[in-house]
Amino acid sequence: MKTLNGKLSLLALLAIVGFAMAGCSESASESHAHHHGEEVALEPATIGDMAVELAQGHGSITPGGVGHIVIKLPYSDNGATVVRAWVGGEDAAGSTVGQGIYAPSHDDYDVHTMAPDPLPADAMWWIEVIKPDGTTSLGSAKPITD
Repeated sequence: MKTLNGKLSLLALLAIVGFAMAGCSESASESHAHHHGEEVALEPATIGDMAVELAQGHGSITPGGVGHIVIKLPYSDNGATVVRAWVGGEDAAGSTVGQGIYAPSHDDYDVHTMAPDPLPADAMWWIEVIKPDGTTSLGSAKPITD
């Protein structure tokens, strides 16, 4: 995307993520899969010393498209952990980093992000976990792409 001092890209991203998130709000009685479409389990990721469960929603990752990942930590902290994710390379070049929204009804984090265009052939989901004590860990998992 072209930018005017970064503002256009930020506004476009906020609009895209806002639109994607509008479909993700849910009441406690509604299921996760209902709003996200089919969620497909990914291989668990090792992040620091943790095995983290992952699922990808909204279909395959496409260049410039909105990606969705659900991150289930191996502990419950009522949303006190900061979880971020992006699709692409470890350095996040050309990627948009999304911050996880804690879903108390599922005790997991939803992250929406925009994939880079072009999408690198070796693109990965990169997940950053910052625990309440400040410990930061990074791990990756293979996304579902076309």
